[in-house]
Amino acid sequence: MIRALLARYPALAYPRFRRYWFASFASVGATQLITLGQGWLVFELSGSPLQLGWLGAAAALPNILMTLIGGVIADRFNQRLIMMFTSGTIALLLALQTWLSATDQAQVWHVLAIAAGISLTTGLDWPARAALYPQFVERNAFLSAVALNAFIWQSTRMALPALGGIMIGYWDTWTVFAAATVGFLIMLAVMTTLKVAPTAIATQSPWQQLTTGVHFIWHTHLFRWLLTLTFVGMFFANAYVQLMPVFADQLEAGEEGYGYLLSAGGVGSVLGTLLIGAINRYQRLGVLMLSAAAASIGALMAFAWFVDHGVWLATLFLVFLTALFASIFQIISMTVLQLRVPDELRGRVMGIHTIGYSLIPLGGLFLGALAEQWDAGSAVVTGSGIYLAILVCLTLTQRGLRALDGTRLDPAPS
Repeated sequence: MIRALLARYPALAYPRFRRYWFASFASVGATQLITLGQGWLVFELSGSPLQLGWLGAAAALPNILMTLIGGVIADRFNQRLIMMFTSGTIALLLALQTWLSATDQAQVWHVLAIAAGISLTTGLDWPARAALYPQFVERNAFLSAVALNAFIWQSTRMALPALGGIMIGYWDTWTVFAAATVGFLIMLAVMTTLKVAPTAIATQSPWQQLTTGVHFIWHTHLFRWLLTLTFVGMFFANAYVQLMPVFADQLEAGEEGYGYLLSAGGVGSVLGTLLIGAINRYQRLGVLMLSAAAASIGALMAFAWFVDHGVWLATLFLVFLTALFASIFQIISMTVLQLRVPDELRGRVMGIHTIGYSLIPLGGLFLGALAEQWDAGSAVVTGSGIYLAILVCLTLTQRGLRALDGTRLDPAPS
């Protein structure tokens, strides 16, 4: 059993990677609980889709701005020390959120301010993670390390929202914030035990390093268009998760139903990750990637229709399908980028890639504003339509995307 697991995922044979990987379950799981708890608390306090959108902006804009700097910092300084600082800082902010919620003193502006503080800190944390974990394995185990790192995010999305929804229903939001605090303290404790090679002394100024990373992305067609699709999809389509409290309310599902909706997406993401892990050497990988993106849009539009008609089981299934197809696109594109980015640019380039995840809550502001004027279902269909139009345009005009060959994923940049 263990031998078969290591044969399929050789990164787990490396002790430092194993420790990092297990600790990441705690901190990434905490991140899922933060999203769940803050979303429900803001909707409970305000009842406004637009306020959920402002929460998304608070959770996104500081991260986007800091990530550009964070990628440079990750390439210049010790990533382990960076992650120790970020884990400790986020734990302190979550402890404050726990106290405010437990004492019934929380107001919407408190949640937005703490979300912004966490977002600013993760702008340092995420590029450091992207640059750190490849150091723990040899090149032959690199693909499995990428897949296992993605699995953390997908699997925690599967289980923790449902558990968090139950915790909120039985007790209150402070319990999920307390659990999230512990998660980041665990990450901090493990990071103190890991040894990392000294960072090479930078020969460029920070500004030169940043512009070098941006120049590489812009002048490497594959990176430019994969990042464009990632960013557009996250902002206009995947941002529907920011409106989940509204959908749960429309379906009269309550806190537990809110958690189940998020968890259904997590189950789909896990299955998508496992499926693509089995066929990531598929020759027509580009066609598969683009088809999965299109399928996710179709499932999302159907989800919006069934929410409007109050069909609970259908909405759960369609959230599952949306996440499954979206994860196939994301894992393929991220694996290709990780394989082809030069090591010396990894922190900057993959740091810019992580901006896509911040565009999910920022897109929530766009969808929330539309939902305030119309309704949540119409907002999601509009955003999905914009993504579909751009996807079709790039599919027809960019042969390099369609021609991606999983049997020829050369580690060197193209």
